[in-house]
Amino acid sequence: MKNAWKILAVVLLVYTIVAGFLAPVPNLAILRETIRNLFFHVSMWFSMMTLQTISLYHSVRYLGKSDEKNDWVAAESVHVSILFGTLGLITGSIWARYTWGAWWTNDPQLNGAAITMLSYLAYVLLRKSIDDDQKRARISAVYNIFAYVMMVVFIGIIPRLTSVDSLHPGKGGNPGFNIYDLKSNSLRMIFYPAVLGWILLSTWIMTLRIRMKKIEQTLNRYEK
Repeated sequence: MKNAWKILAVVLLVYTIVAGFLAPVPNLAILRETIRNLFFHVSMWFSMMTLQTISLYHSVRYLGKSDEKNDWVAAESVHVSILFGTLGLITGSIWARYTWGAWWTNDPQLNGAAITMLSYLAYVLLRKSIDDDQKRARISAVYNIFAYVMMVVFIGIIPRLTSVDSLHPGKGGNPGFNIYDLKSNSLRMIFYPAVLGWILLSTWIMTLRIRMKKIEQTLNRYEK
């Protein structure tokens, strides 16, 4: 039972890949077959935001208890979130090229995503610039809270409030996500398992990185 969630992750991802490429999808205007990218692009962004939320939680806990394990979880969550955020940008850019005719457009959602990624890349650079472990952990935790607020503002709030036209569902006057992309039950049956599968995979990768960090710390202490 201990590894049940890992098995579930593999099953869901296999299902997502197979069904995502082979299952019939509705013939939506403009999107056509590219709607299949919904199972990958959007799911990866959900994974990124989930990991960033986990990182925020452990940063707050570190500020309260100064437990280095919370710092490890916060840092590794950000590292993996950057990976999935980058995959989200790449898949989104490919999708944009085939549906909007350009790799990148002046879209509030896209610009907000880019700012979010830069904010978390700055978190990684900040950690590398500080040698003292406790000072690095405390400053990083404070900055991580700031970065998370930036993510919420630039991805969740500004795109919904701006009057600039957006091609993303629920933004710039477009109909909401469920009405536009998920009005077909065939999409829902793949999309929801895909989101869960990618989130579980990203969490699995995070736990592996944390285990590697623990081993590294143990070896360093043994050498001393």
